[in-house]
Amino acid sequence: MNPNAADVRAGMPARACDCHTHVIGPTENYPMVANRHYTPGPASAAQLREHLEHMGMARVVIVQPSVYGTDNQCLIDALQALDGRARGVAVIDAGFSVTRLRLLHEAGVRGVRVNLESAGLHDAGHAERALVTVCARVAELGWHVQLYAAHGVIAALGDKLATLPCPVVLDHFAMAPWSPANAKALIRWLQSGRVHLKLSAPYRLATPGDAARWAQALCKEAPGALLWGSDWPHTARAPGKAPHEVSPYRQIAPAQLLEDIGAWLPTPGLRQTVLADNPDRLYWN
Repeated sequence: MNPNAADVRAGMPARACDCHTHVIGPTENYPMVANRHYTPGPASAAQLREHLEHMGMARVVIVQPSVYGTDNQCLIDALQALDGRARGVAVIDAGFSVTRLRLLHEAGVRGVRVNLESAGLHDAGHAERALVTVCARVAELGWHVQLYAAHGVIAALGDKLATLPCPVVLDHFAMAPWSPANAKALIRWLQSGRVHLKLSAPYRLATPGDAARWAQALCKEAPGALLWGSDWPHTARAPGKAPHEVSPYRQIAPAQLLEDIGAWLPTPGLRQTVLADNPDRLYWN
């Protein structure tokens, strides 16, 4: 029997980390890019603190959302507001100098996100070039590259992911539909020690029930490669909303997130590994 939400909250590991969240600041202070695909409402660092309290989590990773492009100021300010409890994943381009990258590192950034899915980019060649280019910029900093891409893109890259000079983190169950063949390939990459995967945002999978199947298989075969993320504040582009109209967030209660943790990570040992030990190595280096 899986532990319930209250039991999961009460038994949360001391260094538990939510490895996928976003902070959205006031538009007058943090303007969004004009060519964005959706517009989220405010989600402050103070609200993120409340979320962590509800979850019983000590630490958090804040990921740069696509709406800010390569302007990471909101991310940097949020990291400062979290007083050492947070690490960041930024977005960069070719214009970032070594000095700018080192300043991001000092602010708490430990990775770079390559987001192809939000832009609808499904060309595997483009994805490989983007990953190689980014890795060349940040490998010496000890950072990782976080890839948000359609499963078809990830599958086409295949074993190349494990040969990159930076560790790779695959967002949101690698966006993969469940099948034994997909599981065999994904487990092989995760067992390389160079590829990681976030158990996060099951609502982004084509079949939400696949999340439980993936969690069971991956926890059995590659627990040391897994991370957990809430995807707070659960961004979405609401049906019928234009890109510059504010879309409401998905309404997902902390109890539901805790129940997911209990179902996906049903033992204290798994929760210690996925929620605390794995983030230690990737983000607190």
